[in-house]
Amino acid sequence: MPRFSALRPGIVMAVMAATLAGMTVRVAYLQTYGRQKTILRAIGQQHRNETIAARRGSIFDAAGNAMAMTVQTMNVYIDPQFLDQGYQREGRNPARKPADLRRLAEILDQNPVKFAQLVHEKQDSEYLKLAENVGDRACQEIRKLNIPGVGFEPIGTRFYPMGAIASHVLGTVGKDGNGLEGLELKFDKELMGKNGWRRIEKDAKRRPIGVDAGGYVPPAHGQALVLTLDANIQMIAQQELAAACMHHRARRGEVIVIDPQTGDVLAMCNWPTFNPQNLEDSNADLRRNRCLTDPYEPGSTLKPFVMGPALAWGVTQANHVWPVRNPYLLPYGRTVRDVHSYPPLTSWDVLVKSSNVGMCMLAEKMGQAKLHQALTLFRFGRTTGIELGGEDPGLVYPLKKWSRASTESVAQGYEMMVTPLQIARAFCVYANGGHLVKPRIIKGVLDADGNVVSKQPAPRLEEMPVVMEEQAAGQMRQILSDVVVRGTAAGYKLGRSKYWNIFGKTGTAHISRGRAGYAADKINGSFICGAPYENPRIVVAFIIHEPDRATGRFGGGVSAPGAKQLVDRVLAYMQVPESPPLAPPAPSLTGALVGFNIKVYGGPTASAQN
Repeated sequence: MPRFSALRPGIVMAVMAATLAGMTVRVAYLQTYGRQKTILRAIGQQHRNETIAARRGSIFDAAGNAMAMTVQTMNVYIDPQFLDQGYQREGRNPARKPADLRRLAEILDQNPVKFAQLVHEKQDSEYLKLAENVGDRACQEIRKLNIPGVGFEPIGTRFYPMGAIASHVLGTVGKDGNGLEGLELKFDKELMGKNGWRRIEKDAKRRPIGVDAGGYVPPAHGQALVLTLDANIQMIAQQELAAACMHHRARRGEVIVIDPQTGDVLAMCNWPTFNPQNLEDSNADLRRNRCLTDPYEPGSTLKPFVMGPALAWGVTQANHVWPVRNPYLLPYGRTVRDVHSYPPLTSWDVLVKSSNVGMCMLAEKMGQAKLHQALTLFRFGRTTGIELGGEDPGLVYPLKKWSRASTESVAQGYEMMVTPLQIARAFCVYANGGHLVKPRIIKGVLDADGNVVSKQPAPRLEEMPVVMEEQAAGQMRQILSDVVVRGTAAGYKLGRSKYWNIFGKTGTAHISRGRAGYAADKINGSFICGAPYENPRIVVAFIIHEPDRATGRFGGGVSAPGAKQLVDRVLAYMQVPESPPLAPPAPSLTGALVGFNIKVYGGPTASAQN
């Protein structure tokens, strides 16, 4: 007979107590934390948080034409995990799945074999994006297939209805919808808005059947920008710039069209250009807005900004005669030459004929301090403050860094650098009577009622800084109007219009090769002008870089014809009345002007008016 152990009941009771305690802990867990976890898991299976994308704000030109907008397309996705279950639950023949997937791949223009392989590899996932930006027709065909687990996500796609028009200003966005260049980048936060979300309740087939109560936050759509650009003027400017660059087989070019009374930029162009819709066809270098980012030595287009202050400060007068000689040998061994030899020239003709020798003589009389002051007067060497990123300040060396050769270099438009926007802005001083405008390209944003609300209204002309007295600015405008009649842009084949009086200045600047000096065969040809002379409505900076010497060697022949053509088309578009005959210089001056002929000003009518 087995011997009874007193420990056995205790062991049994301990095991039973431990089991009961474990069950109690388990029940407590399931009723508390475990219950909550189970509920959340069930909710996760029955619900899904879905992002409601904010619509990116549109960009309009000054007339309300859409230049960048967001259109809705669809992303197509599939739930590979549900795919096989769906065929079984719906009583469909699983053998149809390969054919359905093959047809789906064909609609999405994808390789059927690789498509099926991808779906198979991701069979354990619940979400697989199949295609982006699918059109309405393709979506309808996909819906007809009724493949289990295939769904659609509405997305906003950036669309540029004008193609390459103003592409360097607008910039572009990446596949993630974020701005990459231009205004799209600079105002990315304002344009993007803020996404919302909603909680979707799903049925057993994971199809949405409703929105969970309280689970909805609406998106805040992005702001719509209104620009100062006029799409028609922008198109004209791009056409004329492209025509000039291709005719002269140039490396690149830029054009600025600006309203001298307000500072509103009406056009800003670069060539070559790109289509922001096809980002993959361009690179970062091509997309750079060189009107702001790439300063250059302006050559003779700087001369008005030396002559103007010299006249205003009484350093010279329009009828002052300079004993120019060609070549001009300087005391420290440097030689300055003019393209053509002239007899003694008045200050008027020094600018009209673009005499390097005459400008050097003037600069020597001014002295380096006043010459440097003239440059800073027009804010060269400083950014303009336009609402675009990447603006370069240009280059004006501090006076203490000038050498003895700087006087003659600066007088000819070298040893300093400007951007196309800077020099266009400076020329506005002569167009508006002495005021320095602040360029702007953002007119405002649209409010809920469609009204343009300006965040920073443009100041009135009288509120802008005065850098020159009106009389001095007017005198300079008159001298510059003679450039297209008797000077370096003279003639209807160059810078003179048959319909409007243009005032301007040509520039031919050899390109620096660093320590190797300046290239004899490479130039930047430019023409800066305004029109009409009587009441200027536009200022144009037209710059062509490295034209083929076989087609043009000087700025007058390279840039002036395209700029004149642009002025004619833009003023016609703006319905500006044609100009009266241009009045010639005052009789007290004409006797000292080289080759003066009153007939070129319009004959007796102009003479009588004077």
